[in-house]
Amino acid sequence: MQSIRELYKIGYGPSSSHTIGPVRAVGIFMKKNPLIEKFRVTLYGSLAATGKGHNTDLAIEKAFIPKKVEIVWKTEEELSLHPNGMLLEALNNENKAIDNWTVYSIGGGDLKDESGILNDKIVYKHNSLTDIMDWCTNEGKTFWEYVEDCEGPEIWTFLKEVWEIMKKTIINGLDNEGVLPGDIRLSRKASTYHMKAMSSTGVVKNRGLLFAYALAVSEENADGGEIVTTPTCGSSGVLPALMYFLKKEDHITDKRILRALATAGLIGNIVKRNGT
Repeated sequence: MQSIRELYKIGYGPSSSHTIGPVRAVGIFMKKNPLIEKFRVTLYGSLAATGKGHNTDLAIEKAFIPKKVEIVWKTEEELSLHPNGMLLEALNNENKAIDNWTVYSIGGGDLKDESGILNDKIVYKHNSLTDIMDWCTNEGKTFWEYVEDCEGPEIWTFLKEVWEIMKKTIINGLDNEGVLPGDIRLSRKASTYHMKAMSSTGVVKNRGLLFAYALAVSEENADGGEIVTTPTCGSSGVLPALMYFLKKEDHITDKRILRALATAGLIGNIVKRNGT
């Protein structure tokens, strides 16, 4: 299985396949062509058909700053490997392509080209929960210790950054009010639900807080805010809400939160590896 770094991706919503994936592709292509000032990005199939609604163009333009980019939409044309295809081109002064890369945003912010899935390095020696449980039993270790053994101690620095972004997203989502982008003019509600929860007690309060925390992340995601995929933008509110609730209400330490994130990432990786 891959590193859980490929599960927890830090980026901007609202879509792991339509914003985070394309922005990652732009970053890779720009790094390959650091001296080029003009680029063209052609979006195909589903990526083009629903791109404007997902702010794909805005995310790509932001990623190219201060470079210039032209975006071409080909909604009726689909590339061979996946519906979410895109062609990136580096242009010279005559607008002729001097380098190009066809890449696909296949979900969860992951990318694939003709050579296969990017960053598909095998980090974990087991692919099933049964095998991992057997290993933990034989070694007398926990799931998070298994993650540390496979990823190395530097994984905690990465997960600390993930946790900081999760907390920041919840706090921003609870503070921000107003109308979310889109034609239906949907008002943010996390702040209101949070205030209602704080005036309640017992189970009603706990459920209300969990809901408000998850909604805060979802609304930040919908507004193009910074989130962590867990494992996608669409599901990005659930895990942070639970961890934040445990931190605030049960006073769980940050060290234990990071261990929980490592364990959650491991389980998510198993599902990602074997679910399709």
